Amino acid sequence: MVKVVSVGEVMVELARGDDGRFGQAFGGDTFNTAVYLARAGIDTAYATALGDDIFSAQVIALAASEGLATDAIVQVPGRMPGLYIITTDAKGERTFHYWRDNAPARQLFELDGWQSSAEKLVGAQAVYFSGITLSLYSNAGLGRFLASLEVAGEGGAWRVFDGNFRPRGWQNDLPRARMVFAEALKRSSMALPTFEDEAMLWGDASPEATIARITTFGVKEVVVKNGPGGAYVHAGGQTVFVPVEREILPVDTTGAGDSFNAGYLAARLKGETPEAAARAGHALAGTVIMHRGAIIPRLTQEGVSAH
Repeated sequence: MVKVVSVGEVMVELARGDDGRFGQAFGGDTFNTAVYLARAGIDTAYATALGDDIFSAQVIALAASEGLATDAIVQVPGRMPGLYIITTDAKGERTFHYWRDNAPARQLFELDGWQSSAEKLVGAQAVYFSGITLSLYSNAGLGRFLASLEVAGEGGAWRVFDGNFRPRGWQNDLPRARMVFAEALKRSSMALPTFEDEAMLWGDASPEATIARITTFGVKEVVVKNGPGGAYVHAGGQTVFVPVEREILPVDTTGAGDSFNAGYLAARLKGETPEAAARAGHALAGTVIMHRGAIIPRLTQEGVSAH
């Protein structure tokens, strides 16, 4: 049985280097997390839809090289994955520019073969998804995905939700986003939101307010990420603050939350306490933001984490 199935979209990534040239890679929030989970030794599969073009083939090859299972990926003839360009400012903060409206990932739960992907979700120990995942699907696709989460939950699977709210993905339709998020939270056992996103979508005044709101949906374990302001961990009915241990001047904050989630979830799956898992999340995110791009080179990661 696969431990984690991560669900969403992976795109072609173009990031501008110091010389002004663009380097090509691949990324997407739940894909980034899946890669870092696999690097942590967690048996992980990625569920999405791709085309039959050269970039889709490269994504599948990359996933396989990182140890990700690819049998939950549906391939659609004649289609291509989405594209995004990252630009970063002097402080390392990034801006994304997307071309993704026709990407097949948006129809994952409506394509021929969607049942196979759904079966992988239902059979997993944990299903990981995000607000970006939810923003991809039509109401029909959402219905099938949420039903799959329910069945997975009935089988004892962890259902892990990172809010990751991006207004553009919802065409700035906040009421629909709130409604869909609420339905997802009702079916989640763990939430890993970012406070800035939650404040934008729900108007939360503090990370503690985010925890109070999310737990009303029945979510037992909530970790609110607050960037350099640390993380607030709620588990077992108690909330603890876990600070970032060292101040870091980031090179590129792309993938910070995704890698924190991977560090946290990997530690929890290995039996660590929520507090220890949050420290592991901080450590991995701290390494990732010192490098450009969402997925840093494996050797770089191993070299840093070895110290």
